[in-house]
Amino acid sequence: MVLHGPQATARVAHALAGNLRSGDLVVLTGELGAGKTTFTRALGYGLGVRGNVISPTFVLSRIHPNDPEGARPGGPDLVHVDAYRLSSPEEVDDLDLEYTMDRSVTVVEWGRDLVEHLSDSRVDITLERSLGDDAPMIEGEEEDLDPRRAKITFTGQRWGAAEVDQLARKFRGAAEE
Repeated sequence: MVLHGPQATARVAHALAGNLRSGDLVVLTGELGAGKTTFTRALGYGLGVRGNVISPTFVLSRIHPNDPEGARPGGPDLVHVDAYRLSSPEEVDDLDLEYTMDRSVTVVEWGRDLVEHLSDSRVDITLERSLGDDAPMIEGEEEDLDPRRAKITFTGQRWGAAEVDQLARKFRGAAEE
Protein backbone atom coordinates (compact mmCIF):
# COMPACT_ATOMS: atom_id res chain seq x y z
CA MET A 1 0.00 0.00 0.00
CA VAL A 2 1.05 3.61 -0.42
CA LEU A 3 1.29 5.80 2.68
CA HIS A 4 0.91 9.50 1.91
CA GLY A 5 2.73 11.23 4.74
CA PRO A 6 3.46 10.47 8.38
CA GLN A 7 -0.23 10.65 9.33
CA ALA A 8 -1.03 7.69 7.08
CA THR A 9 1.91 5.80 8.57
CA ALA A 10 0.57 6.54 12.06
CA ARG A 11 -2.97 5.44 11.16
CA VAL A 12 -1.71 2.08 9.84
CA ALA A 13 0.44 1.62 12.98
CA HIS A 14 -2.62 2.33 15.16
CA ALA A 15 -4.64 -0.22 13.19
CA LEU A 16 -1.96 -2.83 13.87
CA ALA A 17 -1.55 -1.85 17.54
CA GLY A 18 -5.14 -2.79 18.28
CA ASN A 19 -4.42 -6.38 17.26
CA LEU A 20 -1.05 -6.84 18.93
CA ARG A 21 -0.60 -8.64 22.23
CA SER A 22 2.20 -9.66 24.54
CA GLY A 23 4.69 -11.94 22.81
CA ASP A 24 4.22 -10.46 19.34
CA LEU A 25 7.30 -9.67 17.27
CA VAL A 26 7.32 -6.92 14.64
CA VAL A 27 10.30 -6.63 12.27
CA LEU A 28 10.71 -3.28 10.49
CA THR A 29 12.83 -3.00 7.36
CA GLY A 30 13.61 0.08 5.29
CA GLU A 31 16.38 2.48 4.43
CA LEU A 32 17.22 5.50 6.55
CA GLY A 33 14.30 7.92 6.53
CA ALA A 34 11.77 5.33 5.41
CA GLY A 35 9.59 5.84 8.49
CA LYS A 36 10.51 2.96 10.80
CA THR A 37 10.73 5.10 13.95
CA THR A 38 7.63 7.09 12.94
CA PHE A 39 5.78 3.79 12.63
CA THR A 40 7.07 2.56 16.01
CA ARG A 41 6.24 5.85 17.74
CA ALA A 42 2.64 5.63 16.48
CA LEU A 43 2.48 1.95 17.39
CA GLY A 44 3.58 2.81 20.94
CA TYR A 45 0.88 5.45 21.16
CA GLY A 46 -1.69 2.90 19.96
CA LEU A 47 -0.45 0.38 22.54
CA GLY A 48 -0.75 3.03 25.24
CA VAL A 49 2.82 3.08 26.49
CA ARG A 50 4.29 5.78 28.72
CA GLY A 51 6.38 8.60 27.37
CA ASN A 52 7.75 9.35 23.95
CA VAL A 53 9.01 6.52 21.79
CA ILE A 54 12.39 7.57 20.44
CA SER A 55 14.93 5.69 18.39
CA PRO A 56 17.17 3.41 20.46
CA THR A 57 20.05 3.83 18.00
CA PHE A 58 22.74 4.39 20.62
CA VAL A 59 21.38 2.17 23.40
CA LEU A 60 20.16 -0.62 21.04
CA SER A 61 17.02 -1.35 23.09
CA ARG A 62 14.44 0.64 25.06
CA ILE A 63 11.54 -0.62 27.15
CA HIS A 64 8.42 1.54 27.14
CA PRO A 65 6.06 0.37 29.92
CA ASN A 66 2.32 0.30 29.46
CA ASP A 67 0.60 3.40 30.85
CA PRO A 68 -2.32 2.46 33.12
CA GLU A 69 -4.00 5.66 31.91
CA GLY A 70 -3.01 5.28 28.25
CA ALA A 71 -4.87 3.93 25.24
CA ARG A 72 -4.74 0.30 26.46
CA PRO A 73 -4.56 0.09 30.27
CA GLY A 74 -3.12 -3.28 31.27
CA GLY A 75 -1.86 -3.87 27.74
CA PRO A 76 1.63 -4.96 26.75
CA ASP A 77 4.81 -2.98 27.19
CA LEU A 78 6.76 -2.02 24.06
CA VAL A 79 10.36 -3.12 23.58
CA HIS A 80 11.93 -1.10 20.76
CA VAL A 81 15.20 -2.40 19.33
CA ASP A 82 17.51 -0.88 16.73
CA ALA A 83 19.59 -3.72 15.25
CA TYR A 84 21.41 -1.54 12.70
CA ARG A 85 24.82 -2.11 14.30
CA LEU A 86 24.25 -5.81 15.04
CA SER A 87 25.62 -8.37 12.64
CA SER A 88 24.37 -11.75 13.88
CA PRO A 89 21.53 -13.48 15.73
CA GLU A 90 24.03 -14.14 18.54
CA GLU A 91 24.47 -10.39 19.05
CA VAL A 92 20.68 -10.07 19.22
CA ASP A 93 20.65 -12.81 21.86
CA ASP A 94 23.04 -10.70 23.97
CA LEU A 95 20.16 -8.20 24.38
CA ASP A 96 18.19 -10.85 26.36
CA LEU A 97 14.95 -10.05 24.55
CA GLU A 98 13.51 -13.44 25.49
CA TYR A 99 13.11 -12.14 29.07
CA THR A 100 10.74 -9.35 28.04
CA MET A 101 8.86 -10.92 25.14
CA ASP A 102 6.17 -12.62 27.23
CA ARG A 103 4.87 -9.26 28.53
CA SER A 104 5.77 -7.01 25.59
CA VAL A 105 5.33 -6.31 21.94
CA THR A 106 8.87 -6.36 20.55
CA VAL A 107 9.63 -4.13 17.55
CA VAL A 108 13.02 -4.53 15.88
CA GLU A 109 14.19 -2.00 13.32
CA TRP A 110 16.77 -3.41 10.90
CA GLY A 111 15.97 -6.89 12.24
CA ARG A 112 15.51 -8.90 9.05
CA ASP A 113 17.66 -12.07 9.10
CA LEU A 114 18.66 -11.37 12.72
CA VAL A 115 15.57 -11.93 14.91
CA GLU A 116 13.43 -14.57 13.23
CA HIS A 117 14.62 -17.14 15.79
CA LEU A 118 12.91 -15.18 18.58
CA SER A 119 9.40 -16.24 17.54
CA ASP A 120 7.70 -18.66 15.17
CA SER A 121 5.17 -15.92 14.42
CA ARG A 122 5.88 -12.34 13.46
CA VAL A 123 4.81 -9.32 11.47
CA ASP A 124 7.31 -8.21 8.81
CA ILE A 125 6.91 -4.62 7.63
CA THR A 126 8.95 -3.16 4.80
CA LEU A 127 8.81 0.59 4.29
CA GLU A 128 10.25 2.05 1.10
CA ARG A 129 10.61 5.71 0.35
CA SER A 130 9.95 6.77 -3.23
CA LEU A 131 12.76 8.96 -4.46
CA GLY A 132 13.61 10.73 -7.68
CA ASP A 133 11.62 9.84 -10.78
CA ASP A 134 9.78 7.06 -8.91
CA ALA A 135 8.26 9.49 -6.40
CA PRO A 136 4.61 10.29 -7.11
CA MET A 137 3.93 14.01 -7.05
CA ILE A 138 1.58 15.22 -4.32
CA GLU A 139 0.54 18.79 -4.94
CA GLY A 140 1.36 21.08 -2.03
CA GLU A 141 3.44 18.54 -0.12
CA GLU A 142 7.03 19.12 0.90
CA GLU A 143 9.85 16.73 0.01
CA ASP A 144 10.05 15.21 3.53
CA LEU A 145 6.46 14.03 3.13
CA ASP A 146 7.25 11.79 0.16
CA PRO A 147 4.94 8.79 0.03
CA ARG A 148 6.15 5.48 1.37
CA ARG A 149 5.29 2.04 0.12
CA ALA A 150 4.48 -0.41 2.87
CA LYS A 151 4.42 -4.18 2.58
CA ILE A 152 3.12 -6.05 5.62
CA THR A 153 3.50 -9.82 5.87
CA PHE A 154 2.23 -12.06 8.67
CA THR A 155 4.10 -15.28 9.43
CA GLY A 156 3.21 -18.15 11.75
CA GLN A 157 0.24 -19.69 13.50
CA ARG A 158 -0.44 -16.60 15.60
CA TRP A 159 -1.90 -14.92 12.53
CA GLY A 160 -4.96 -16.70 11.15
CA ALA A 161 -6.32 -16.00 7.68
CA ALA A 162 -9.47 -14.29 8.97
CA GLU A 163 -7.50 -11.92 11.21
CA VAL A 164 -5.04 -11.10 8.43
CA ASP A 165 -7.91 -10.36 6.01
CA GLN A 166 -9.55 -8.10 8.61
CA LEU A 167 -6.26 -6.29 9.22
CA ALA A 168 -5.64 -5.86 5.47
CA ARG A 169 -9.01 -4.08 5.18
CA LYS A 170 -8.18 -1.90 8.21
CA PHE A 171 -4.76 -1.03 6.76
CA ARG A 172 -6.19 -0.04 3.37
CA GLY A 173 -8.80 2.15 5.06
CA ALA A 174 -6.22 3.75 7.35
CA ALA A 175 -3.84 4.44 4.46
CA GLU A 176 -6.59 6.11 2.41
CA GLU A 177 -8.20 8.32 5.11
